[in-house]
Amino acid sequence: MKENVSNGNPVTPMLFPYQPEQFWQLLRQVIREEVTKAENEKPNVSSFETPGMTYKPLYKITEICTIFHITKPTVYDWVKHGKLKPFKVRSRVFFLWQDIQQLLHGNSS
Repeated sequence: MKENVSNGNPVTPMLFPYQPEQFWQLLRQVIREEVTKAENEKPNVSSFETPGMTYKPLYKITEICTIFHITKPTVYDWVKHGKLKPFKVRSRVFFLWQDIQQLLHGNSS
């Protein structure tokens, strides 16, 4: 069997009709287009906003954890030390927007 050699390097036959450089160029172009399309379709709405409301008055503990990049035990500690006041609605616990804003801007007592 005769081996194809180019510049001393063996040439592997391609199973699809593109040269490697052309293939990678096309692949980069497709990726660029998809990323641009995804960025343009991305909504500019925060995941914590509620449609139809100017602000969301109550936040769940998981939302607090996401906003501050903390764990639930840290939230429980903040409640224990009076940084956050929990409000129970039926069996669920929420936190007020104003309290979150005070913590974000450093106006807590």
